[in-house]
Amino acid sequence: MADTFSRRRFLGKTATVPLFSSSLAASAFAVTENAVAEKRDTPDKRFQTALNFGTLIGFNLAIEEEVDLAAKAGYDGIEPWSQGLDRFLEQGGKLADLRKRISDHGLQVTVCNAFYPWIVEDDKIRAEGIEQMKRYMDYTAEIGGSRMTATSVGATESRLDRFEVLGGRYRTILEIGEQRGGLPQLEMWAGTQTLRSLADLVAVAIQAGHPKAEFLLDVFHLYRSQSPFDSLALLNGRKMTVLHINDYPAFASPEEAQDKDRVYPGDGVAPLSQILQTLQNIGFDGFLSFEVFNPEYWATNDPLRIVRTGREKILRLIEQTNYTV
Repeated sequence: MADTFSRRRFLGKTATVPLFSSSLAASAFAVTENAVAEKRDTPDKRFQTALNFGTLIGFNLAIEEEVDLAAKAGYDGIEPWSQGLDRFLEQGGKLADLRKRISDHGLQVTVCNAFYPWIVEDDKIRAEGIEQMKRYMDYTAEIGGSRMTATSVGATESRLDRFEVLGGRYRTILEIGEQRGGLPQLEMWAGTQTLRSLADLVAVAIQAGHPKAEFLLDVFHLYRSQSPFDSLALLNGRKMTVLHINDYPAFASPEEAQDKDRVYPGDGVAPLSQILQTLQNIGFDGFLSFEVFNPEYWATNDPLRIVRTGREKILRLIEQTNYTV
């Protein structure tokens, strides 16, 4: 990939810390399974706002600072990254304290962005990846969340498309999630070879044949993968907790777009009002999560202004959208 920024550049280290017991994680999950249904006051109850901590990567903040910024900017939810949790624990932090901080701010943990090779062909690597997944499921439950990402880490450079096999692998981690306390959501990465489009996600979910299969979509990745936005109308909105919301300038072709090109919602040419109308029509009432990786924003050295501006633009978009009933 030619991207100046790539999330995969941040996935190299996995913390070597003990696993939490599955019984503790399951206990936490019992309290948090319906947490995403709770609401904070926003101009429109159809959607809530969340901050994806990837937006703050360029500021190199501690996860506690990221939580505080999300609250100060008025977001309803947060999307932590596994790297931030690893660093927090390596420095002696306690997840119970982080959970209290999140709760005291009135924030919901929407999805934990975790990266582990669950989908790969190599049996040994896949087994190791599932052990990593279990650890992050435990972390997610301990801080009050109930969902995490399932990406194509480990299969980004080669195309895996035996969907009946991939569906079986997805079913395996869904079953583990049910037992342990966290549901993995299929997430597309358009710049990769595996799970790169909406069609890929749907095919894997269908082959999994599991009632808890869910999706995590992204406006930028839908565009870059050339997945038609009209196709969102075919989905069940209750199978999505989060939509990563962002925008992009006009390009000659989707292939030219890079992660660093993402901009504030409404500052580009994405059909965001159409997307929100479709989401409302299919029953989605989750979180619009602000995710950009724009070096120009990081260069401001003003993370609060960036996250506040993102939320303000999301709320303006919500208010301007003509909803159908």
